[in-house]
Amino acid sequence: MTYNQQEFDIRLEWGIRGVEELAPISDVIIIVDILSFSTCVDIATQNGAIIYPYRWKDETAIEYAKTLDAELAGFTRKYSDGYSLSPTSLLNIKPETRLVLPSPNGSTLTLSTKSTPTLCGSLRNAQAVATLAKSYGKKIALITAGEQWPDHTLRVAFEDLIGAGAIISYLTGNLSPESKTGLAIFERVKSNLLVEIENCNSGKELIARGFKNDVLLACDFNVSTNVPVLIANAYVGRRC
Repeated sequence: MTYNQQEFDIRLEWGIRGVEELAPISDVIIIVDILSFSTCVDIATQNGAIIYPYRWKDETAIEYAKTLDAELAGFTRKYSDGYSLSPTSLLNIKPETRLVLPSPNGSTLTLSTKSTPTLCGSLRNAQAVATLAKSYGKKIALITAGEQWPDHTLRVAFEDLIGAGAIISYLTGNLSPESKTGLAIFERVKSNLLVEIENCNSGKELIARGFKNDVLLACDFNVSTNVPVLIANAYVGRRC
């Protein structure tokens, strides 16, 4: 009870423990994983694809995809290997494509929300996600995914806090201090989103690995009116 921000309408927390605290007392959960799960899911579902989140990048993912008669995204982020956690790889995904998307962050959080209505939010669809979220009720929780250190502990990710703040800027209600922090950071950097995210740790890492275009796609603010909604363990797009 101490940690669930229950006295506030708009809540924000990090990682799997955040889901565990906030999901049971919220009308809707918004998963925010800017680089790159949320960006991938928005682009793919906007094109009409169906995305099945999956936590593990191993043999179980292969078997899971077979049970769904679905394609499996590559375990590494490469443009040449078909679909992957690279948003660029999904730009031309065909409608009705069923794709299993392994991700240790965004997928893990998505599959932990259980029966709570779940949306996937990014900078690309911030306003649309906020609009749809309000239709579920007043109690809205944003879960920022963060990244992982080499020992698999949570690394707070600057870009996810910005993404959450962007969505919060379109919400109404009583904000928790955590939500106010996300909003304040977004307001501070919104005029220069691309430069700020290019220079944060996650952005610098992707650019150094040759994936600058993925960062550019993630920073396309409010270009999408699509909202990925989790239905039967799959994200499908809904126009808003």
